[in-house]
Amino acid sequence: MTQISETSPEIDNTINLEQLLDKMHQAINKKIHHLSKEDVIMVGIHTGGFWVAEKLYQRLELSSPLGSLNISFYRDDFTKIGLHPEVKPSQLPSGLDDKHIILIDDVLFTGRTVRAALNEIFDYGRPASVTLAVLLDRGERELPIYADIVGQEITLKAGQQIKLSGPEPLALILNKS
Repeated sequence: MTQISETSPEIDNTINLEQLLDKMHQAINKKIHHLSKEDVIMVGIHTGGFWVAEKLYQRLELSSPLGSLNISFYRDDFTKIGLHPEVKPSQLPSGLDDKHIILIDDVLFTGRTVRAALNEIFDYGRPASVTLAVLLDRGERELPIYADIVGQEITLKAGQQIKLSGPEPLALILNKS
C-alpha cells in the first residue's frame, strides 16, 4: 500500500495516473478477453468514476455505448454527512440483462457508493456479471464490497480525503477535513 504524505495537496508526482490507467486497462482487457465485446458494457459512477471510465473505454474499443450512473438517489448517507444531493438521471445503455458490466469508480472507501450503484444497475436489469474496477482503493470498508480490479491501494491518515478532479486533465487532490 502507498502512504500518502501531507506535504502537498497535489499528489500527481506520488501517483502516476497514466500507469494506473494502463494497469486497469490490461486487467480489464484480460478479464473480458474471452467475452464477446457486444456482451460487455462499461459504466462509470458520476463524476470521477465516469472520467476514469471515459479513458478506459477509449482504450478498450467496446461496441456498446459508455454508461454513466448518478447514484445520488440511491445513497443512504448523504444527509448523515451533510450533503443534499442533486438527483440527475443516469445514462445507461438499454438491455443490461445477461450483459457483463464493468463498473468503474475513482476511489473505493466505505463501499456505500458501490452499493448504491449496484442497486441502480439492478433496477435497470439483471446482468450476467458485474466487475468492479477502481482507480484507488482506500480500504476501511463499512460494507463487504471489494474491487476485482484496483489501480493502486493507498492508506490515508485520519482526516485526509482524496479526490479526483477533471475531466481534463485528471488530477488527484489530497484534502484535510
